[in-house]
Amino acid sequence: MPEREQARRLAAAVGETMMARDNSSRFLGVTLDAIAPGTARMTMTVREEMLNGLGLCHGGFTYKLADSAFAYACNAYNRNAVALSCSITYPAAARLGDRLVAVAEERYRKGRNGTYDVTVTNQDGEVVALFRGHCRVIEGHVIDS
Repeated sequence: MPEREQARRLAAAVGETMMARDNSSRFLGVTLDAIAPGTARMTMTVREEMLNGLGLCHGGFTYKLADSAFAYACNAYNRNAVALSCSITYPAAARLGDRLVAVAEERYRKGRNGTYDVTVTNQDGEVVALFRGHCRVIEGHVIDS
């Protein structure tokens, strides 16, 4: 089997394993739609419980979605990776019923460090959040080999 196909299959297995353990994502209705080495796509629908005092989606929920996509993307190599630092910008508000899509893409990875950008859009393709995360690879693997 070609190396690229092996890496794709490993990423899929990592994603499946992480989702089985990811209680917070399941609680919020976050789904993993796609994963490959260095990238992940996750979705979430904004529910009433996620609204803030202004009737908009609380930024913390949008952050959680982006952060999860980041986590899945940087762990897709089956080397445990954790967030070192993250930042987020909210160019538009998410609203009740919006179907949010977070796409994480690797920008840089070398040694124990990685940088990932996550774009969160709504069902109309409007950007509601731009997230950048830096990860650090630590000991261990998501799936024991």
